[in-house]
Amino acid sequence: MLVSHYDQVLVAISFIVAILASYTALNMAGRVAGSSGTAARIWLTGGGIAMGIGIWAMHFIGMLAMDVSMGMNYDLPVTLLSMLIAISASLFALWLVSIEQLRLRRLFPGALILGTGIVAMHYTGMAALQVEPAIVWSMGWVALSVVIAMLASLAALWLTFRLRRDAAQVALMRAGAAVLMGLAIAGMHYTGMMAAQFPVQMHMHHQGINGSWLAILVSVVALSILGITLLVSMFDARLQTRTSLLASSLAEANRELAQLALHDTLTRLPNRILLEDRLDQAINKADREGRTFALLFMDLDGFKAVNDAYGHDTGDKLLIAVTERLKQPLKGQYTLARIGGDEFILLAEIDAPDDAASLASALVHVIDKPFSLELYELMVTLSVGIAIYPHDGENQRELMFNADAAMYHTKHMGRNGYHFFQPSMNMLAQKQLQLMNDLWMALERNELHLVYQPKFQAPAGPVVGFEALLRWHHPIQGVLPPDLFLPLAEKSGLIIPIGNWVIDEACRQLREWHLQGHKTWSVAVNLSTLQFEQPQLVDNVLASLARHQIPPDTLILEVTETTAMNNPDESVRVLTELTRAGVKASIDDFGTGYSSLLYLKRLPACELKIDRAFVKELSGQNDDATIVSAIVALAKTLNLKVVAEGVETQEQQAFLTDIGCNTLQGYLLGKPVSPQTIAALHHNPSAMLSLDS
Repeated sequence: MLVSHYDQVLVAISFIVAILASYTALNMAGRVAGSSGTAARIWLTGGGIAMGIGIWAMHFIGMLAMDVSMGMNYDLPVTLLSMLIAISASLFALWLVSIEQLRLRRLFPGALILGTGIVAMHYTGMAALQVEPAIVWSMGWVALSVVIAMLASLAALWLTFRLRRDAAQVALMRAGAAVLMGLAIAGMHYTGMMAAQFPVQMHMHHQGINGSWLAILVSVVALSILGITLLVSMFDARLQTRTSLLASSLAEANRELAQLALHDTLTRLPNRILLEDRLDQAINKADREGRTFALLFMDLDGFKAVNDAYGHDTGDKLLIAVTERLKQPLKGQYTLARIGGDEFILLAEIDAPDDAASLASALVHVIDKPFSLELYELMVTLSVGIAIYPHDGENQRELMFNADAAMYHTKHMGRNGYHFFQPSMNMLAQKQLQLMNDLWMALERNELHLVYQPKFQAPAGPVVGFEALLRWHHPIQGVLPPDLFLPLAEKSGLIIPIGNWVIDEACRQLREWHLQGHKTWSVAVNLSTLQFEQPQLVDNVLASLARHQIPPDTLILEVTETTAMNNPDESVRVLTELTRAGVKASIDDFGTGYSSLLYLKRLPACELKIDRAFVKELSGQNDDATIVSAIVALAKTLNLKVVAEGVETQEQQAFLTDIGCNTLQGYLLGKPVSPQTIAALHHNPSAMLSLDS
């Protein structure tokens, strides 16, 4: 028998190819298991081909590594057949480990089939050798190689199935498993080679493929295929991981958006959108099961005063505390929602109206206790209106409207309580609703107009300017004062377009007076809280000044003390921006709110306006006189002018003049009048004293 030797370099390359083929098998199993449809079929086919070529290349390189002191030639068709057997066995193995569960009844037959394929590939490849006489086989070594192939196949299938997932924690285990599987496959091959004994008289056919250069070609091709397959697989795995992270982030963002879209951002309660959906569900369920439910419309009494006195930050904390209190007596199926401001809605299943009354009473009492918030102890109460389905409304709109009407009835009856809806309550609610609808159209129909109350240099003139006051010429109800419709405008948000119109109209009228020769006249305009807080306020004011070409210092914007102190830093910023442009600022209703002298000193105002409440009861000896004197002294210290409104008696006029008020305003001196009346009398300023509306 010929003595065979092995090329150590090719032996090492064969082991490397075996390990790389094993790692490819593990990686491809993960790609197949993690995909579906066409993608899974592509990974199965590509992975099976790459893995099969790798195993076959390891076998072929191992054969080429054997040196029997003569050149070795191979039969091409048989060689290709051995490669096809390797690819078929690899495809079967990948398919088997990609199934959901690999039980023993599948594992053992699968290992038998895969091992048979590897053995067939090896001995078919050996049969491709063109030698005469034939190779003599040692059956003991053959049997051992078959056993090794079967055990290697069993271990390979089990490890591949266990490590097919792409979890980061199995990466090291996968590398170790690839080494073990590669050693097992190589061990089977070299055991099979030990079974081959070549006769001394053996000689080679000269046909076929010469193996002198074939080792390098097979090594390069096999390593290239396995490397490219692994690179594509790893790139796809990274892409899938990134896609999975993006999908997870997108899902989380969608959940957050859904939360924001359906819940109040402050209290985390359902908002109006989610409430309407729950209300529809409750109506459908009540109709289907013949049950009933209650809708409780709740509004906080005194919340606006807290907001005005302590600011929105404290008001927000109070709303959160109120929400926690409202949840305490609630049990069973219910939806508690906040629909805006200090308004809450409770949707609750009940068996009888008495259940709704008990629930409303519990809610009223749980709120009617002091709230301790940081440095403050605050008190608010709860007004509740109750509507019962289907008695008080057959649809969502009717229930909400009637519960709201019952809540307003509770407020009119003294607050801090509850009332069931009664049809008679609708008259007031419908009147308010109709007035709200009419107000939406008032701007378009030119029903709003301004009247102007003159402001006099103390004690009795001349006229230095006017305060613009809003009136509504309602087509049915006649002229309405602002206290009847401005609260509705505040509630609906209409106060912003109405306020912008007032500024623009006042500037237009002032321009007319200036053209008539009254260059020194100014006009004062009141700013509501919402209007003062809108980001476009400064731009709107400057646009009106430019449009009507009036000097900025002839426009005075009156901001109440409460509004200015609501957010002092922002108030300072806005008023500073306006005054830098030349516009004057006045602190209105001074003395009725809560001021910090530090912030008052920082506010760029030109005057303080004493509230009429102090002027009304003014006499030389009472407390109001002391307060007014103190306000005037404070204003002079801060270099501010003082305007007193509500002057109705000569005694008030004399006292205010004596203590140093610069400007007086009131019915004693002049009532609010139309621009036409002012135009008729502008040649005789003293006639302003007799003007009447």
